Amino acid sequence: METETGLENPIEQAFHNHIDDLDTAPAWWKEFKRQSFEAYTNSPKPSRRDEPWRFSSRSRFQSIESYSFDNSDSAKIPQGYREWSSITSSETARLTFVDDRLVESSLLPANLIEAGVLWLPLAEAIQSHRDLLKDYFMKQPADLGSEKFAHLHAAFVKSGALLYIPKGVEIESPFAVFNWSSRSNGTIFPHTLVITEENSKTSLVEFHGSIGENQALSCGVTHLFAGVGSKLDYTLVQNFNEQTLGCQINSNVAGRDSQIDMHSVILGCQQYRSETHGQVKGAGANIDIYSMALTETNQEIDQRTLQTHAAPNATSNLLFKNALMGESKTIFSGLIKVGETAQQTDAYQTNRNLLLNRSAEANSLPGLEIEANDVKCSHGATTSEIDEEAIFYMLARGIPKQVAQELLVYGFFEEVLNRIADDTLAESARQMIRGKFHH
Repeated sequence: METETGLENPIEQAFHNHIDDLDTAPAWWKEFKRQSFEAYTNSPKPSRRDEPWRFSSRSRFQSIESYSFDNSDSAKIPQGYREWSSITSSETARLTFVDDRLVESSLLPANLIEAGVLWLPLAEAIQSHRDLLKDYFMKQPADLGSEKFAHLHAAFVKSGALLYIPKGVEIESPFAVFNWSSRSNGTIFPHTLVITEENSKTSLVEFHGSIGENQALSCGVTHLFAGVGSKLDYTLVQNFNEQTLGCQINSNVAGRDSQIDMHSVILGCQQYRSETHGQVKGAGANIDIYSMALTETNQEIDQRTLQTHAAPNATSNLLFKNALMGESKTIFSGLIKVGETAQQTDAYQTNRNLLLNRSAEANSLPGLEIEANDVKCSHGATTSEIDEEAIFYMLARGIPKQVAQELLVYGFFEEVLNRIADDTLAESARQMIRGKFHH
């Protein structure tokens, strides 16, 4: 790809520099990245004709190459990432990345190492666990509109976390991975891969945040694979600054009799695109997906979801709650798909929006696609303004209007926050919500 002057485009030069920096990486990894970059280059940009981008603002995603993809000259690592270093009550182990560079890594307890648990940075995993990576890494395609950005992620990703839990191993305290952005106009590509084998149990907390107020791009992928009878709990807290453009692609695959609980707390970004595909592939499995987003000024949070049932006697439950301030905007587009062999499916999808300002805009597009004849499925969406009677009740008792609004929003989100098993993590999320009202 050359410009009219005969020189490479900046993103292509950045990709070549990225490949050159992988001098010790396996050949298969480099080839995978070359194919991904070619697929990115050949994929069309989002357009107004694309149904998966309906209601979305596309201009920033169409001009994504204006960001800097070459971080070979990154400045000294800032220390601001320690600000939210204790958002859980306890941790089994943690990884911390700043601008896609590993800055902290805690060792696994000896008993978990002996049991075969893997907790590794991605750069190490591609060297030592090739077969595992080749079986699972980016094996779930993006299918909700951001295919181009999934290819971009695969081309440039270099940091991330691999968590592998062997058969029968149960771990109570969560693993934690922190991804921080600090570079002006910089890019990060967070990647989290969790694999739980038969009858195992674990949880993981992922935090995305900014150090400072620099404009940046985050293009992340999280893939969760729950084996037969396993239990996997995952929580994402996204608190980037409001100069950041974000794209997050999530995929959850539930095997027979497994349980996946996924929670998201979305607070940051100027514009944030979130895609979540919950896939029931084994009979008796259950996936619960709960999310809350608080927006202000002119933020845009774009949520696309898909619940796919391909096995019988399974359940999925999705609840997305959004509270909108200022002239902010949310889009929720969700679909439940039940295959003809997925009899006795029990699936629900709900989107609830609370408008704190009449200039805010909430769009909801729920849907069902059912091929089986013995199922119990429903979807619903509600959008309402804040309850003036409740505000009047609190005003009459001396509570200022702004405080009254805050209290109603806190109550609105509790249905989601109460699902977070770690009480300290749930309280940390509440503090971030309060901070958004008072920054």
